[in-house]
Amino acid sequence: MSGPLYVPVLPTRPHAVAAYQQLSPAVQRSVIPLWNLPPHPGLPLDLLTALIRREAHAVSRVQRHRPGWLDAPFADEPQLGVLAGVMSDLGELSPLRPVTGPGRPEPQQATVLEAARLSGSGVGIRVTLPGEWDDAAARTVRDLLTRVDPAVETDLLLDLGAVRADRPDAGKEVLRALDALMPLTPWRTAAVLSGGFPEVTAEMLEQGPRAEPRTDWHVWRELTAGSRDYISWLSYGDYGIQPARSIGREPASGRGGPAWGVLRYTAEDSFVLVKVLARGEDRTAVNRAAARQLAELPGFRGATASAGETWLRDCARGHGSTGTGNAAVWLRVGNVQHMAYVVRSLGA
Repeated sequence: MSGPLYVPVLPTRPHAVAAYQQLSPAVQRSVIPLWNLPPHPGLPLDLLTALIRREAHAVSRVQRHRPGWLDAPFADEPQLGVLAGVMSDLGELSPLRPVTGPGRPEPQQATVLEAARLSGSGVGIRVTLPGEWDDAAARTVRDLLTRVDPAVETDLLLDLGAVRADRPDAGKEVLRALDALMPLTPWRTAAVLSGGFPEVTAEMLEQGPRAEPRTDWHVWRELTAGSRDYISWLSYGDYGIQPARSIGREPASGRGGPAWGVLRYTAEDSFVLVKVLARGEDRTAVNRAAARQLAELPGFRGATASAGETWLRDCARGHGSTGTGNAAVWLRVGNVQHMAYVVRSLGA
């Protein structure tokens, strides 16, 4: 069994695609993203088809030389119908691996397993663990594995979802799950995914920069300190600089948004958050000051660490007439610096 160093869970949104593109080649070689198509409920079939094809093909283009997973965990029946054709197309264009899991609708499982058979790139089995492990879940995974073509390689994506302070036993539950799942098949990859980024409110940031613990990273360190034989084969995955539930949000309509936003920086044990403004007369001054606060952190890794740090340095110094960003830019910058730092941390 072998796998990537790092599995970021990313939405198929332009800011995340751009962030992946901006990673250095050395970092990209250590990363296999799990891309997630967002829900599109209630759209006419022609518009739904156009959106899904655009999102999936955008990811396919950036992954054409490196593998990745593509999942549609929120797909309804119309979306599943469109995905069957899209996955068939992608199998010929890129090494993207389709994803299914226990509890998914049978048509979704059948579509993914057939796409995996035709593409030869393998299949991801995403097993959710939102709370305590239930041994009955292992039986549903075993049943699903019996339907996988013997020639298709399988990847275990154990997804804890949000892991914050209210889940102190998350590490123990991961071990219970892995003890049950690892013997089921010779997995090509086994990744543990979790999200430690908080739900941020404007009130949280009124007093200036705020540090929030990287609870998911703490769980990973607890897990890898163990002595199970399979520990050294595990890959680390996270939801980066957005809350875990953000991948399930419908795309924004483009008709405005909050008047504030967040600059994010990933430190060793915490996420550092600073409030910025999306509009208003003070926007430029406030946003450049926010970037300076991050660039002056003792743990700031310098402008050459990634394209994210470069942007923060330039914004802080007031380079150019613009450069203070918008919501998409702040997400891109945050994702770039985070992914680059995680790879560095895991490789250390």
